[in-house]
Amino acid sequence: MANLLPDWTQFTLKEQIGQMIVVRASGYLFDHQIRYPVWEVSNPILHHWLDTLNLGGVILLGGSAGELLLRTQQLQEWSQTPLFIAADIEEGVGQRFSGATWFPPPMALGEIAKNDLDLGISYAYEMGKVTAQEALSIGINWILTPVVDVNNNPDNPVINIRSFGDSPNIVSPLVTAFIEGAKSYPALTTAKHFPGHGDTVSDSHLNLPIINHDNERLESLELMPFKAAIEANVDSVMTAHLLINAWDNENPATLSKAILTGKLREKLGFEGLIVTDALVMGGVANFADAEEVAVKAVEAGADVLLMPDNPEKAINAVYDAVESGRLTRERIEASVNRIWQAKQKIFNQEKPDLSIYQLSQPTARQTVKNILKYSLKTNNKTIEKAAYNTPKRNLIVVDDLLNADFLDRQMPGVIIPKYLGYDLQLVDQNTLDNVLEDNRSTLLQIFLRGNPFRGSAGFNENSKKFYHNLLKKSTVHGLIIYGSPYILDWFKTQINDELSWVFAYGQMAESQAIACQILFNLSASELGNISQSLGDVFI
Repeated sequence: MANLLPDWTQFTLKEQIGQMIVVRASGYLFDHQIRYPVWEVSNPILHHWLDTLNLGGVILLGGSAGELLLRTQQLQEWSQTPLFIAADIEEGVGQRFSGATWFPPPMALGEIAKNDLDLGISYAYEMGKVTAQEALSIGINWILTPVVDVNNNPDNPVINIRSFGDSPNIVSPLVTAFIEGAKSYPALTTAKHFPGHGDTVSDSHLNLPIINHDNERLESLELMPFKAAIEANVDSVMTAHLLINAWDNENPATLSKAILTGKLREKLGFEGLIVTDALVMGGVANFADAEEVAVKAVEAGADVLLMPDNPEKAINAVYDAVESGRLTRERIEASVNRIWQAKQKIFNQEKPDLSIYQLSQPTARQTVKNILKYSLKTNNKTIEKAAYNTPKRNLIVVDDLLNADFLDRQMPGVIIPKYLGYDLQLVDQNTLDNVLEDNRSTLLQIFLRGNPFRGSAGFNENSKKFYHNLLKKSTVHGLIIYGSPYILDWFKTQINDELSWVFAYGQMAESQAIACQILFNLSASELGNISQSLGDVFI
């Protein structure tokens, strides 16, 4: 087939440096839809950047899967050089772009693997395969996953259930299986966040976490899954904004030559792309000015600078560093050569026959349901149907009412209790006190998990006090927790053996349906009747 890539050696120095930059952009087509204007520039500015700076790629967030297909085609047309188009789709394409398959978080597979490693591996393989297939179907060619961190700190606010688990012996084979599955299609994979973000109590989106483990511990635990990912030929490794005192007590890993070149390149033998985590994150943005951060990342060994504050300034800073002799042309050329090798895989291989109509196929949706079922936890106590006739409420608590895409009036967590006579009460963690005086029999559903920018792994002390007081009233007769098993661990210290509870890793519709079905001991036909009578399609 024809070579779609130009000869990069003919690029000017600034054009070569431009290939090392990936900028953030909205996945929506129109400017009035932009949700994060601090990071996502308008279409005229983005078009100008792609047309004049020879940028390497774009990372997208927002929009439906159908809209994203149009958006990625638009962006490729704006650029003279074929683009990396990346996305953080750690839980499948549907996690970010509605309409595609949304998998449970990786820790659900780790839960399965604890009891049946082979089954966990098979699901991880399918997850990788479906994610790559659906990504390419809508124009995404760089999957910023899998998360390779070992989350062995329950208080970790940012990795949490994004990790496959708390043991490298579980994480490593699942990471390998995911990468092998994704290899079924020509999309790039990414192991992150090197050298391991699992044992931190702060969020690198906000500040710089510090890890004080010695070299022996880092080698035997944090690095094991990265070694497995490299052996599985992962295409890229994303850096972590962490201070690893045993290896470099001055520079964050993203800006450390001792870590990126010394450890990752030379010791572990990684030959693929090294991409920074977003350079606008507090973990490095607070360390030095944006131009210095860009130069130091390249000095350290990074090939791709993800989300610099301003791409033009980043290019000029790296260019000036070459002109002054701080960086060499050979250093830039080595990165661009690796970028070209990665783009060869994307653009110069025979394309599989893919269509947007292949998204969210029945086999993929069944895999989602199987993962949810086999990772679910319960104390096997159900709510008796006799209790349905009493006044009662469905108290749903979310972390943030303005960021709860997994809930609407037709979601199972709402409609199943409604059908059974529960009045909906929807609150977030900032409005809990307003519902404490309600003495109706209560179904309590909590949607809570670790996420970037939250700053904590779960609820705060005020919310713990609320739940403690609520449970003391003995009005809660059913509990469902969606998201973090660490939240369940706390509740187990507060509840008696008679309270019926269910825990599910996922927060999507399928997870809500399965959890409610188990808690209320509904047969498949009963669940089907509820779905049919309310016009829902979650079965």
